[in-house]
Amino acid sequence: MARLKKVYEGKAKILYEGPEPGTFIQYFKDDATAFNAQKKATIEGKGVLNNRLSEFFMQGLTNIGVPNHFIRRLNMREQLIRQVEIIPLEVIVRNFAAGSISKRLGMEEGTPLPRPIVEYSYKNDALGDPMVSEEYVVAFGWATQQDLDDIISIALRVNDFLSGVFYGVGIKLVDFKIEIGRIWDGDFMRLIVADEISPDSCRLWDIKTGQKLDKDVFRRDLGSLTDAYTEVAQRLGVLELVELLHPLLVLDTVGLHLRDRPVLHAIELLAQDELGILDDGLDQRQDVERIGRRLGLEAGQGLEHVQGQRLIH
Repeated sequence: MARLKKVYEGKAKILYEGPEPGTFIQYFKDDATAFNAQKKATIEGKGVLNNRLSEFFMQGLTNIGVPNHFIRRLNMREQLIRQVEIIPLEVIVRNFAAGSISKRLGMEEGTPLPRPIVEYSYKNDALGDPMVSEEYVVAFGWATQQDLDDIISIALRVNDFLSGVFYGVGIKLVDFKIEIGRIWDGDFMRLIVADEISPDSCRLWDIKTGQKLDKDVFRRDLGSLTDAYTEVAQRLGVLELVELLHPLLVLDTVGLHLRDRPVLHAIELLAQDELGILDDGLDQRQDVERIGRRLGLEAGQGLEHVQGQRLIH
């Protein structure tokens, strides 16, 4: 499919025009940033992991009746989403003290809070996303008081869902942030969860050891961010591809590139999941050999023949 017009590019994602009115294609990048983009890096495979994890959480929210922008995953890095009018707020839900609240209030990280606390920050990179009160939000017209009541209700439902899901796989949900968007059905406006839900937007600690499994690994130089996110995905059972092939794979913006062999199954997964070309009726042998070249294979190496839509070694 030809690349459509770019609508917006942020620190971790790109939005393109969707194939239908009222839709966008959301592309997950491998870029990682921290401290208001003062620290930057490219983390191989991060975009693929976040795409699959965000799909998992958004589908889960849909199943419990929490509306969100997710329609379907298109491939390893892209998903089709509803076009929304984003409210310029990050909605933060905290269950335990960590990060900025620990610094502001002098609380030890990991201290349980009396109840989940909902905070807002104004989405403005140039200002460092400053925290704002409900009075600011209403006074400046970013949202109405009724919107805020609905946002709190949505945020707490998301918190209940995520806390339970993570607890079931031995992970503590310390805090998270979401974004909320407006959509219209005729004259009726409703609020839905937008952006993404992933380890980029959550603080996740192993319940037993306290090991960090979120972007704090990158912020604080605690090890491999890809390994941390893969651990989350494996516990949740949502990323079979990484379970099968990590750490043999580097997943970049154009697809899969192998560090090691054997490669036959990886080629098949690439063709079916990333490109979809084994179903398009073209010369499949030519397609497979082209993928092989992308993966650094010599002609005929690991490629015996194609039968139907399966690669046979």
